[in-house]
This record gives sequence, structure tokens and C-alpha cells, in this order.
Amino acid sequence: MADWTEQLPQAARDYIAGRRLDEVECIIGDIAGVARGKAMPASKFAKQPSFFLPNSIFLQTITGEWADSPVGAFTEPDMILTPDFSTATAAPWTADVTLQIIHDAKDQQGNPIPFSPRNVLKRVIGLYEAQGWTPIVAPEMEFFLVARNTDPNQPVIPPMGRTGRRAAAKQAYSMSAVDEYGKVIDDIYDFAELQGFEIDGILQEGGAGQVEINLNHGDPVRLADEIFFFKRLIREAALRHDCFATFMAKPIEGEPGSAMHIHHSVVEAKTGQNIFSATDGAETDAFMHFVAGMQTYLPAVIALLAPYVNSYRRYVPDFAAPINLEWGRDNRTTGLRVPISGPEARRLENRLAGMDCNPYLGFAASLACGYLGLMDGKMPRAECKGDAYMSADELPTNLGDALDLFIASAPVRDVLGPEFCSVYNSVKRNEYKEFLQVISPWEREHLLLNV
Repeated sequence: MADWTEQLPQAARDYIAGRRLDEVECIIGDIAGVARGKAMPASKFAKQPSFFLPNSIFLQTITGEWADSPVGAFTEPDMILTPDFSTATAAPWTADVTLQIIHDAKDQQGNPIPFSPRNVLKRVIGLYEAQGWTPIVAPEMEFFLVARNTDPNQPVIPPMGRTGRRAAAKQAYSMSAVDEYGKVIDDIYDFAELQGFEIDGILQEGGAGQVEINLNHGDPVRLADEIFFFKRLIREAALRHDCFATFMAKPIEGEPGSAMHIHHSVVEAKTGQNIFSATDGAETDAFMHFVAGMQTYLPAVIALLAPYVNSYRRYVPDFAAPINLEWGRDNRTTGLRVPISGPEARRLENRLAGMDCNPYLGFAASLACGYLGLMDGKMPRAECKGDAYMSADELPTNLGDALDLFIASAPVRDVLGPEFCSVYNSVKRNEYKEFLQVISPWEREHLLLNV
């Protein structure tokens, strides 16, 4: 046991110190970002350097159905999954002493599985590294705490606060609003500390029971791993206090949606110099090329940033969701915002991604757009200095149209990988077809007797 536990991060070693480790959860994120894998006794894990899962887990839809395989016969060959010990972290909500470890997925010849989301992100980062660059991201996570919803036919409502009232809307940045469900927040902090995660800040957002957590900037794979873990951590904290945590883009009618804003910068690998800033502190052409890449290619990756039919309910005017490709300095109405910062921290914030996206794919898609812009060397259109909410719609408004743009973009397919794009398109087309067969309450209310 000591051999492999010596490879663990300090927080994981601290968690199991002086205690008997009972179980190890060997996990990997699927297309939706759902954790798949196996749990095994720690004694067995210590003797097993890898394990197997069928590659068909990447063809499973969010409803549990199976999409058609676009990459060969559906024979479900086994993948070889090996632990990435740097990801080991506690599962502090379990009754037994348990660790979670994310695994790398390869085929039986030792090649990375091209449609594993974590591998897709690594592929994009590799393109930056080939140019001598290191991409940096800083994510913001928005989510809702809601009352338990055990009947999907009933609307989602805000949770009950400590005052005995439902959480109130339109209380952005209110400390008393956060205190309404302070016990959940306390558990989030406690779980995060035990798991070795650093939270940059927690605040109340504009929706009823809507919370935002900011993470420090860093390596995209590491931060995607953290968000993958955070989603489970937050759900478990909420369940302890008789409510749900949801990362749906738009869970409550009439309330704002939940975004995953992504801040981007790129540094030279050898020097650590931010390529978005010149030696005199001015913005560089590379920064403008990065912005232009976002404006050019974001429509083709919206299917990854807004991956479900519900995602497009967030893209409506007057709900603080920038549904445009404008860019501006310190302008929150633009889809692409340049926050106030010093030259060393100059960055671009992509405000289009929803919190329902797979973090690996959200980062990969956004970084792909910036990379293509750096390669194209074009300039963006003029900065928007007014209210960009009034801008013309430039983005797809439903999943079907988004998938059409996604699969038609040769540059995006080349960067993300053609096999991944084919698998993703197949999974999402299957989900969209399922949705279109569902008759909604709106249709029954307004069409049943009137048409």
C-alpha cells in the first residue's frame, strides 16, 4: 500500500493518514461529464495497475440510451484505464474512508482514446505546447441550490432558507442571501479543504438560490479535473441539507441561467511571459488574434459550450446572458470581456459557456477557438463600447442548428479531432431526437383545445 500512496497529493495523504483506507473509486468522465468507472477495495487497487471499461461509455447519452457508433462496428472493445495519481482526492461524504482517482484512457495498443473528453483537452493543449505556449484558464462556476424535486413534472423551486422563507431572487452579492443556506456553503468549504481544492471566492448570484464559486487560474486539465470533482462535492453538500444542487443552464423559469465563464491567457513556456502583453504593457497583436479567433469560431463550438436543449433557454435577452460575439474592456454585456488587470494578468473572458457543459470539453472548445485565431493572425472587429445586449443574434438558438455548425467546421474538427467530433455529434443528435419526441406541458395547455 505504501508504494502507491507515496505518489498521492499531500491533501489525499493527509486524509488517509493514520486511518485504514477502505475503497478507491476509479473514475473517468464521459461525454456529459458524468463519472463512470469502478469502485474497488483499496487492497485490490494496490495490486492492480490498470483496469478495463468498454469504450461504449462514450456513446451513452444523458438519458442512458446508446448512440450509433460512427467510428466502426459497435463491438465495445475494452479500454485500458490507468490511474493519474496526481488527481487522487478524498470522498469525504462517504461512510468509509474513500479516495477518488481519475484515470487516463488508452486503447489496447497504448494510444489515447480520441473521444475521451480529458484526452480531447490534452490534444488542444498539445497544439499550444507545439508553439512554445502554455494556456492558462480561470473558471467561474454558477449553480443553483433548489428544493428537492422528486417529480420531474413539477417545476423546480428555490430551497427553503434558515428564515423559513424560500431563497429570494435579485439579491446579487448579498451576504445575507448566502447566509440563508450557510450550512450548505460551510460543507462545500469543508469538503473542498479535505479534497485539497482552493476556492478563490463564493458569492450570491442574481437568481433565487444561485451561487457562484471562483477558482484560481492555472493549468486547464487540472482545473477541469477540479470542476469535475466540484460538481459531485457540491451535490453531496446540498443533499446533506435536504436540497439539490443543479448545474442545469436554466433550471427555474423566469430566473437567470448558470454560466461557466472562462478566463483565458497564454504564456510563453520558457519565460512565463504573457503573450497578450508587450514589454511596455500594451496589448499585443497576439491578444487581438486570440479575440478574433473567438469571434470567428465560437459559433461552431456552441454545441459543446451549450450541450443540451435546456442550454439554449439561457440564451435569451434581458437575463444577463451575453448572446453575442462582441468584445469589450470591462463590459459585461459582451460575450467576450477583457477584465481590468495589470499587463501580466491580461486575459479574455469567454462568457458564453453554460455550467452544464463538460468542463474538459468547455475548456477544449474555447481554447481551440483562441488557438485558431492565433494561427489565422486576423484582427477582430472594433471593440463594443456600448450595450452589447442590443447586438444582432450571431449564435445558434437550438441544439440542432449548433450541431450543424459544429460538424461543418473543418478547422474545429482538425483541432478537436475528427473521431471525437463524430462521436459527439452522434450522441447529441440522439439526445435531440429523444427530446423532440416529448410533448411539453406548454403544448398541452395551449394547443390541446385551441388549434
